[in-house]
Amino acid sequence: MDNRPIGFFDSGIGGLTSIPYVMKKLPEERIIFFGDTARAPYGSKSADTIQHFSLQIAHFLKNHNVKMIVIACNTVSATCLEYLRRVYPDIPIIGVISPTARVVSKRCAPGASVGVIATSVTVKSGAYEKKIKALRPDLQVHSAACPAFVPLIEEGIIDNEIMRLTIKYYLDEFLRRYDITDLVLGCTHYPLISDEILRIYPHLRIISSSMEAANAVELELKKRDMLSSARSENHIFVASDLSAPFLQMIHRISEGKKEIADIHFYNLDL
Repeated sequence: MDNRPIGFFDSGIGGLTSIPYVMKKLPEERIIFFGDTARAPYGSKSADTIQHFSLQIAHFLKNHNVKMIVIACNTVSATCLEYLRRVYPDIPIIGVISPTARVVSKRCAPGASVGVIATSVTVKSGAYEKKIKALRPDLQVHSAACPAFVPLIEEGIIDNEIMRLTIKYYLDEFLRRYDITDLVLGCTHYPLISDEILRIYPHLRIISSSMEAANAVELELKKRDMLSSARSENHIFVASDLSAPFLQMIHRISEGKKEIADIHFYNLDL
């Protein structure tokens, strides 16, 4: 058993979509979440810049004595996972791409056409194609970068005509050209617009990297015998900028749960 907290981080508010799944599956676990809202989005930044930012956040979490670091961001998972594991070999660090690829390999029909939508950096890395094809060579995997989604979501532009038009702009031709049946939301921000996507394309089967991150946490903690026996302190949510969307997301997560009200600002030498 290990009662230390689990550290989560993301470039902004997207990684918060994983937290309700973790709370439901592992209610005894305490969470420290860091959202780099002041510097979001990461998806159009260079790999070196993303690595620098991620190292700062991982150092912050390590200083808060976390027992595990969860990279709740596909862009960081694609570019920095192995680097952070080398820097912090004594802390289990998991990303979201491998767990999601495993689910794709189990759920998709033989020869299915799988679409992956993600940030430009994640798509350029080819991480999803490599992981999925290694497990299921029969699947057809096609990726599309959707760079406008994250800044719109970070601004709270989700359930309106602007977002619907943006979804159609990115996905109409992509889904039609490749006859996509299964769509991977390869960014933890994207579950926040999954309802909008399904309203426009109800035939799609959606696989969320946010949900699979929570499942991976549970498996890894059980494997290492690091589950918590009890939680005596509040969850903590930290941001580099306490933006309105960040606070709104915390409110959505914490509705009816008063014990997760600790919210803080932290300056990462911006």
